[in-house]
Amino acid sequence: MSPRSTRAALVATFVVFVFNGFVFATWAARIPAAAQILQLSSGQIGGLLLFGAVGSLLALPLSGAVVGRLGSANSVRLGAGVAAAGAAALGGALTVASVPLTGVALFVLGIGIAVWDVSMNIQGTDVERALRATVLPKFHAGFSGGAFIGALVGAGMAGAGVDLPAHLWGIVVLAVIAMAVIPRWFLPDAVHEPDGGPPPGRLDAWREPRTLVLGLIVLGAALTEGAANDWIAKAAVDGLGVDEAAGALTFAAFVLSMTVFRYAGSALVDRFGRVAVLYASFGTGLVGVLLFVLAPGVLPALIGAVLWGAGAAMGFPLGISAAADEPRRAAARVSVVTTIGYSAFLAGPPVLGFLGDRVGIRSALLAVGVVALASTVAVRAARPPATASSRPGGTPQVESTDRTR
Repeated sequence: MSPRSTRAALVATFVVFVFNGFVFATWAARIPAAAQILQLSSGQIGGLLLFGAVGSLLALPLSGAVVGRLGSANSVRLGAGVAAAGAAALGGALTVASVPLTGVALFVLGIGIAVWDVSMNIQGTDVERALRATVLPKFHAGFSGGAFIGALVGAGMAGAGVDLPAHLWGIVVLAVIAMAVIPRWFLPDAVHEPDGGPPPGRLDAWREPRTLVLGLIVLGAALTEGAANDWIAKAAVDGLGVDEAAGALTFAAFVLSMTVFRYAGSALVDRFGRVAVLYASFGTGLVGVLLFVLAPGVLPALIGAVLWGAGAAMGFPLGISAAADEPRRAAARVSVVTTIGYSAFLAGPPVLGFLGDRVGIRSALLAVGVVALASTVAVRAARPPATASSRPGGTPQVESTDRTR
């Protein structure tokens, strides 16, 4: 693989992550507007968001096989196309204020986002391997940066009084054009030589203890991140008495913090190892959640959102990178840990919405801190296995550091 083609793939993969975050966040920042259009409570909108999580959870276990058949570039195109169809349908459902149609549209959107997500992460681990450097957190920083831009766009649209359906339809056109073109610069999908053992079966990764424990790390990280995506804007509106635009800006502060720490995180991993960075991440996230929920005013709550974002930054990309330590089994393991992680999006919205109806959505977010604390027991599984000969970001220095922490 030539250095030029690898650099082109690096840039293309980064841009695909950016667009994925942008598409998601520009919708997430305006969930309060959707709740108002549909006249739903916190618990009801949480139940509705469940449709998107179910769509993703059903699609994720199949996404590795889709990538194996179509390749990561075409799988990204497929996922983005399905997500665009879901977003377009979502705009139509909100136009007629139909709760059932909104649920169907979110289900389709969830399927597309899941296929897109797994495909770009598999390509990201291939780029990591080609570069022999830790870059997956930077790709996820691209996702967070796209989400930050999406949140700002959502805040701007809300402040300008732009209709939510029109907003969604404009995003659909942009995403479809970009995702049709950009993946042409992806690396060819890796073909791995047999390692002397029997070929891995489709379900073998689900029987591997380390892979399942890595899934628990990603589960905790996904809930820490996903709860903010779904609820931080509404929690600011309901709990702090700010308007919708200010709630969207609170979400933007969370996402900006996550973006910065994901970009800086590659250097931290190279210096301190995955395990130490994950311990610090979950601890910082816990402090941020507590401060956001318990703060008496807007400014300390905003600081809490920033710390929350810093804590949510590294868990997901490091769990994915650890799952891809052994190239031959990377696609299956990435699919498994992503599926487990996304179950947080299945359980999180309805549970937090249910609690929010009883104690207020801001107080309900304390449950996220409990999960972040519990996830620390799984962190040591992120150390590279002794048999991994070519892990992503697998410089000898990083591998040695991880094994001693």
